[in-house]
Amino acid sequence: MTSLDKPTTEDTSADDARAVTEAALFEAFGGVRGMVETVLPGLLFVSIYTINKNLHMSAIAALAVALVMVVVRLVRKDTVKHAFSGVFGVAFGVVFAMMTGNAKDFYLPGMLYTVGLALAYIVTAMAGVPLIGLMLGPVFRENLSWRTRNPGRKKAYTKASWAWGLILLAKSAILFPLYWWADTTQLGWVLVALKIPPFLLAVYLTWVFLAKAPPPIDVFAEMEAEEREAEERKAVAAQDDGGATTAGRHRRES
Repeated sequence: MTSLDKPTTEDTSADDARAVTEAALFEAFGGVRGMVETVLPGLLFVSIYTINKNLHMSAIAALAVALVMVVVRLVRKDTVKHAFSGVFGVAFGVVFAMMTGNAKDFYLPGMLYTVGLALAYIVTAMAGVPLIGLMLGPVFRENLSWRTRNPGRKKAYTKASWAWGLILLAKSAILFPLYWWADTTQLGWVLVALKIPPFLLAVYLTWVFLAKAPPPIDVFAEMEAEEREAEERKAVAAQDDGGATTAGRHRRES
């Protein structure tokens, strides 16, 4: 193998950084299981409603499957944040639909949440505190160090937040006209179809931006190193004090 064929340290570091970024995004956004938990309640609701037009049965089935997914995660001692968010979303949808008697209102809380989240991504990006950075900073063990110490990552987080905001706004621009003009089954199936593709696009763009950005500053490792240095200094000081005390005792005895 020639020198040109050998992978360089820089290439290896870049590959490692991409792998870490991919793993962190997978963890932060729930992975395949999180996507299933996001889609399944709504899919069950629209499937049952399409067959029998029974709002109560559709809503109860959707809420029941969301609760089952939470219980499964609790039994397996897995992270429950994605399942719990799904339960709350389904519960709000059930309450809205039951109060109004309009099956389309099952989807309204989630649609409003999507618009609010899109605006949060865009506003925080404009304010210089991108929401994606606030979400992923702890995952990458960098906390908020990217704001002042790592401008390359701040730029990447800003781009990612803009991407999330615009993608979610585009999704909302499709769904809200359907909420007013289409029937429940049409809205439901379009909403289910739009659950995963925009999400995957936003995650992919986030991965692209972060993979090209400088590596995160591990502030946890820095704090641990500072604690070790402080303990070492204390140990050295204690040894010096012990040596001085022993020397002074020997002088007095002599």
